[in-house]
Amino acid sequence: MVEHLKNEQGGFALDVGSGSGYLTKLLYENFSYVVGTDINFDVLRRPTYKTDNLVCCNGSDALKIKFDLIVCNLPYLATEEILDIATDGGAEGFEVPKKIFDSVIENMANNAKFIFVTSSLSNYQKLIDYAQKLGLKTRIIAKKKLFFEELILVESTN
Repeated sequence: MVEHLKNEQGGFALDVGSGSGYLTKLLYENFSYVVGTDINFDVLRRPTYKTDNLVCCNGSDALKIKFDLIVCNLPYLATEEILDIATDGGAEGFEVPKKIFDSVIENMANNAKFIFVTSSLSNYQKLIDYAQKLGLKTRIIAKKKLFFEELILVESTN
């Protein structure tokens, strides 16, 4: 994700699930206005990488801004129940990401990009199909093999 984001620039950017704040901070280099959201209030109170405009909410459902770029390192692990909101994606690794997709679609400006990370450990094709069902043109832009999984970087545009 980091290597790809270095080439992105524009007016408004959103990091959903900002966690440590690393991607949010990176977006500040090439965007005029950046917002980071996370469902975990404690994480937002003490981010490793300090930035402004942090909002505690589910996905982007508290925001009414249209963004040129939205990024998300999805909680994609296929789990029967959600024990860790940072990593657990629910059934097939689809349940939580679907909620994020439903949220961010409302915050995409015209010609916006939604770039997300998913994994071979989830049903990533189901995610891609869902993004297309929402009217987004979707393509895999990078893959990285690790020992037990393959990370998949996907770009969706409207």
